[in-house]
Amino acid sequence: MSVIQQSRAAENYDIFDLSAPHATWKLLREEAPVFHDPASGYWVVTRHADIKAVFDDYQTFSAEIAQAPMTPLCTEAKRIIKEGGFTSGLSARMPPDHTRIRKIAQTAFGPRRFKSIEPKIEAIIDRTLNDVAKLGQFDFFRQVAYPVPALVLFTMMGIPDEDVPKVKEWAVSRALVTWGNLSEEDQVIHAKGMVDYWAYCCALVAARKAEPQDDFPSDLLRAQADGADITDEEIAGVMYSTLFAGHETTTTLMANAVIALMTNRDAWDEIRENPALIPSATEEILRYCPSIVSWRRLAKVDTKIGDVDVPAGANILMIMGSGNRDDAVFPDGERFDIHRANARTHLTFGYGIHFCIGFQLAKMEFGIMLRELTKRFPDMMLTNEQQIDYLRNISFRVPLKVEVDLGLGGAA
Repeated sequence: MSVIQQSRAAENYDIFDLSAPHATWKLLREEAPVFHDPASGYWVVTRHADIKAVFDDYQTFSAEIAQAPMTPLCTEAKRIIKEGGFTSGLSARMPPDHTRIRKIAQTAFGPRRFKSIEPKIEAIIDRTLNDVAKLGQFDFFRQVAYPVPALVLFTMMGIPDEDVPKVKEWAVSRALVTWGNLSEEDQVIHAKGMVDYWAYCCALVAARKAEPQDDFPSDLLRAQADGADITDEEIAGVMYSTLFAGHETTTTLMANAVIALMTNRDAWDEIRENPALIPSATEEILRYCPSIVSWRRLAKVDTKIGDVDVPAGANILMIMGSGNRDDAVFPDGERFDIHRANARTHLTFGYGIHFCIGFQLAKMEFGIMLRELTKRFPDMMLTNEQQIDYLRNISFRVPLKVEVDLGLGGAA
């Protein structure tokens, strides 16, 4: 009997439904940790050790499909993207190109850049929380988590504040084309947004080449001028990947964190009383409710994952959100515990050569936000009887609305 036949959870699994997947993931870890999903054609991997092994073996399991559209694109959408001149971002590249480009890009994510951006993060969060304090009740996702990471990252990247809304919208198009399940009509709409996003990145690199500033693309262009082996198009590709990953994921992290902390009130109160817990709480939040819950690889040869034979050409879907709750690594993994000693061994930022390049920025930004929220709004809570819906896709567990009440007895 095959692994799939042994598990009802595997038979009924919908990889696009991230509304409440954790109970299903737990069953899959127990009954079918590696199985073939006929509906999507993907081999689904749910245990921590197996996911880590796939990430670590980049020669057997290629990243080349990491940014490929999950749903095959119609002819018109393909034409739009091809004529738009789009090339892949960093996360879909393989060595030696990936190694070369990432090494150069990391120089722009060094201590100097973080030190320069921290006061700006503080100011952006201060201004945003001052504004929502006047409301008393609001959508935390849309009014805090949505703008703050974009303003922070775009400041670092040299994006003018007035461009933030359109770049955010283009990022949604990029996410849906790549990881969603769109109709042909919607594919065309979002393919245009994706191409506009790419054109914007290319134009920004050209502008900084003509007139350098104190920002990320200028840093990369200075490295290029000093002899670094990176082209303008590759710099645009790094911008394309980083502009998306560096704000969409932090937006979702902040929103998911509020949901987790509001439903685990003791942890919220502990952090409020002892901000020194913020680093460990951050790691547990990253483990327990990550922004990115799955990622993809392509098997280049016949191989095994765990004890399951996987053929060459197989598309692999690693469910990091499941691996992060694997009891074999995290005892009582379904429990939220900000004192968990090994929380930082989560897989939220990936593993191996494609480990998230901006992880330090994400942790720093989130830590400042958590400190300020617990200090300013100790009585914040989710509004009563709230139904939280999630974006339908395979990778990003995005709550569409997170209504909170600051507990101020009305507008401040």
